[in-house]
Amino acid sequence: MKFTYVLGRWEETASDSRILKDALSRQDPLIIPQGKYYLGDAGFMLKSQILTPYRGVRYHLKEYSRRGPQNPRELFNHRHSSLRNVIERTFGVLKKRFPIIASGT
Repeated sequence: MKFTYVLGRWEETASDSRILKDALSRQDPLIIPQGKYYLGDAGFMLKSQILTPYRGVRYHLKEYSRRGPQNPRELFNHRHSSLRNVIERTFGVLKKRFPIIASGT
């Protein structure tokens, strides 16, 4: 639950992929260290250091409540979804600590 890069001034409706593209092309760009990976959702561009889930494969944790992952792709998506929950909780903590972020003003 730690932020490693913050890029402000984007409106709430901007796509994650557009913001990532901007972050990677700035004068002071987002640099993903060698051997490290960032987690992205299905909306992110395919990039060697951005891990996105497999499309067309079960993803959400509640989909695995009846039966666990049945193959390597489902296992990857299950673990990806678990990690994304940590990211969402981190944003929740940030918004609770700084309510102006949640207000959108």
